[in-house]
Amino acid sequence: MLELRPFIPSDADEIVSWLGDETAFRKWSADIYESYPISGADMTAWYGKASRGGSFFAYTTVDDGEIAGHLIIRFPKDKSTARFGFVIVDPERRGRGIGRQMLELSKKTAAEQFGAERATLGVFANNEPAYRCYLAAGFREAEGQKEEYCHIFDEDWLCIEMSVDL
Repeated sequence: MLELRPFIPSDADEIVSWLGDETAFRKWSADIYESYPISGADMTAWYGKASRGGSFFAYTTVDDGEIAGHLIIRFPKDKSTARFGFVIVDPERRGRGIGRQMLELSKKTAAEQFGAERATLGVFANNEPAYRCYLAAGFREAEGQKEEYCHIFDEDWLCIEMSVDL
């Protein structure tokens, strides 16, 4: 049974091990981290800084007692709109619907614990598996979106903004 629980520092090494190569790492983190690779300690330190304002919450998904996925929920302006990020599923468990289930649990958490009415996230156009997962979880491309790009590896990666009402 899948459950969402608060991230704890001892989760970090395993989550970081799922990042694969630098391209996968950048699809996951964009340009948040300056260097690659990162360690679990780097992740934990960054999360510690981000959580100081009280609007950043990291979660780990557990499946039958084993870490299966991870994401963060943050509130950039107020608690009415949750922003999901750093979404990742254990590569050994991909293709089984865990990402979709994790997002469903996260939507429920954002609505019930924080009173959010909407959830948003961004995904790079070159990350088709993540895009399909977000669609399966009910997210849709934001209408009237201005094209935004992130410059990574001397390329401009198109970022697709997605949202869902909770």
